[in-house]
Amino acid sequence: MVNMAATLSSWPWENLGIFKYLLFGPFVAQVLYSGIQEGMITKDSGCLHILIICALRAVMYQQWTSWSNMLFITRCRRILNQGVDFKQIDKEWEWDNFIILQALVAAMASYIFPGLSNLPLWDTRGFLAAILLHIGLSEPLYYWVHKLFHGEFLFTHYHSLHHSSPVPQPLTAGNATFLEHLVLTAVIGIPVIGTCVMGFGSMSMIYGYVLIFDFLRCLGHCNVEIVPHQLFELFPFLRYLLYTPTYHSLHHTEKGSNFCLFMPLYDAVGNTLNSKSWELQKKISLDSAKKKWRVPDFVFLAHVVDISHSLHSPFVLRSVSSTPFTTRILFLPMWPFAFVVMLVMWAKSKTFLFSFYNLRGRLHQTWAVPRYGFQYFLPFARKGINNQIEEAILRADRLGVKVLSLAALNKNEALNGGGMLFVNKHPNLKVRVVHGNTLTAAVILNEIPDDAKEVFLTGATSKLGRAIALYLCRKRVRVLMLTPSSERYQKIQKEAPAEFQKYLVQVTKYQAAQNCKTWIVGKWITPREQSWAPAGTHFHQFVVPPILSFRRNCTYGDLAAMRLPDDVEGLGSCEYTMERGVVHACHAGGVVHLLEGWTHHEVGAIDVDRIDLVWGAALKHGLKPVSSFTKHKQI
Repeated sequence: MVNMAATLSSWPWENLGIFKYLLFGPFVAQVLYSGIQEGMITKDSGCLHILIICALRAVMYQQWTSWSNMLFITRCRRILNQGVDFKQIDKEWEWDNFIILQALVAAMASYIFPGLSNLPLWDTRGFLAAILLHIGLSEPLYYWVHKLFHGEFLFTHYHSLHHSSPVPQPLTAGNATFLEHLVLTAVIGIPVIGTCVMGFGSMSMIYGYVLIFDFLRCLGHCNVEIVPHQLFELFPFLRYLLYTPTYHSLHHTEKGSNFCLFMPLYDAVGNTLNSKSWELQKKISLDSAKKKWRVPDFVFLAHVVDISHSLHSPFVLRSVSSTPFTTRILFLPMWPFAFVVMLVMWAKSKTFLFSFYNLRGRLHQTWAVPRYGFQYFLPFARKGINNQIEEAILRADRLGVKVLSLAALNKNEALNGGGMLFVNKHPNLKVRVVHGNTLTAAVILNEIPDDAKEVFLTGATSKLGRAIALYLCRKRVRVLMLTPSSERYQKIQKEAPAEFQKYLVQVTKYQAAQNCKTWIVGKWITPREQSWAPAGTHFHQFVVPPILSFRRNCTYGDLAAMRLPDDVEGLGSCEYTMERGVVHACHAGGVVHLLEGWTHHEVGAIDVDRIDLVWGAALKHGLKPVSSFTKHKQI
């Protein structure tokens, strides 16, 4: 842990939060002033170039991070197979501090050396000079200082922050103390300033050197081996001129070797080159060619909700996906691109790996069906969606996945009978297909107050509505079942024991619930329909999307969910609107199915007699209810 009292270990603007970006204000003001005063912004464009370079650098790191989190592309090439958890994401939240620092240093340099603002566009001699200065000065300086930072005092008080990230990521490169980045600023500044002082400077050289420097920093921290081992077999000397992601990953895991900036030559000279560097790199490269990757024990088969939700992904912005989903106005400019991606996915894409975490030695993955919520309600799209789900189930079966849980609309009754279609079509499936609705029902039922004598239920004849109604009537709770279909109502009523059938009451209008303060919403209701609820009503719900929180004198529950056990590892993204560490009940139901080792499919109608059993199993394995209305006891 970094001792924040150590000199130059903290950033001068660390307490500013998002307002730290106001430090770019003078640069913007200078550019605008030049434009207004001179009629053009190119006459003295130093500040403009600094802003452009900063923007390009930020985009560089974000794009590398997005790519490294595209698990459907990189899963076979990952070096460390742990997930990036919330703790690491939060620790690296201010990764871009160094960009601000180096912008300020660049501004000072331009005032000290006025000629930096009026450099030519191109000078070939400058590129050669920058390369020589980098190899001759920057590389050995970094190597020497880096070794010093691994000494006991400097490591404890400074460098340990950088090494505290378990899984290297491109943004990890920026996660270091103020002192370390001052040193790195000198390392990157020597070739730039030196070349300009020699009279060989050019704007192309500055842009090129800085962006290549960042590119290689991202490469080393990306945790994805992309350098083919054949390159080093054909040209053995290259292994001393360019490091690989595996090479730098070994430095992060073992710490006592591979100190170089980009050139392993200095580790070879300093006798600090890890002997496993090339063997491990070759192994990962070969494994990726054979598409070797760990088979998950559990798969949660999700889908995209809408275009806005599609941007809530680790491979769009890691920081955003680590917080509960909400519509963000700043993302509006990205919607046209997201819309095009939706069309491409509809036409070409197959189910893909979205995210993963580990729980008690078992690998849990989320796969995404490349379909959006509205597409599930298009009659002509249903066959294609079922084909996607079926292919995912068969793929999981071939791989040896133990349990596959269907999310939300992937288990829609009208679509595939809650998964029955696939189980009936493929009776020899080894993978257990689970809709998770038994635990969903248990979560909702456990939110109902003990003293409730009457509830109002919409979506009353759905799978969940039926189970909730049958369970509550056995507890002698009067259930007002909103449905226009007497046939469906009577079918459910007949399933209840004769002595409890009187507690199931069919209603056809919302007015019937005007004195009932417990509403269980399984079908979307409008604000006008909500207006029939009396003041003080609590709306429990299992409808997707959730209803609008229209009534100020009422309370609204979230979708049924449970918190994963405390020993979950590598979880770093939020599931839709859920809080960190919380998953939908249907996801949790699949987890319980795996942990219990149950061998049956959970598809079709909910077995009401198993609701208590599943709830008890969830609590036994450390899953926790999240609703403030949940009774902290077994049903």
